[in-house]
Amino acid sequence: MEHRDTPRDIIDLIARIREAANGLIERELQARGLTGIVPAHGLVFAFLFRQQGPVPIKDLVRQSGRVKSTVTGMVNTLEKHGYLYKRECSEDARSTLIGLTEKGRAIRRDFEAISVVLEQQVYGDMGTDDRRHVMELLSAIDKNLKR
Repeated sequence: MEHRDTPRDIIDLIARIREAANGLIERELQARGLTGIVPAHGLVFAFLFRQQGPVPIKDLVRQSGRVKSTVTGMVNTLEKHGYLYKRECSEDARSTLIGLTEKGRAIRRDFEAISVVLEQQVYGDMGTDDRRHVMELLSAIDKNLKR
């Protein structure tokens, strides 16, 4: 495939990479019988697996860099499928706490295994310096677009 370097080509390539990564994650989820989860939910699980207990949803919004309505939608979907729960904060009634249910905690090994598969596929035999360089370039593009 011919590589060009117009902004459209870069954005198209990033979109194809994202689509392929999401497809891989969806296949891995299906192979493990995990229902009600889509690739975007990974950020919610990654965040909650690092917590010791329930945390304010605003912490997830802040950490994820996503808008509150997007995060709230993901949380509601995962609650509906039994992976997490929401409850009012006893110290601040304006704050909603979220935490993993037993079902949510039970998928941690699957989540980690899928992450390993994804990392192996994304990087292939790419060396550490190339990995770092790709991240630097993509971060520069991200920064440029946020100006």
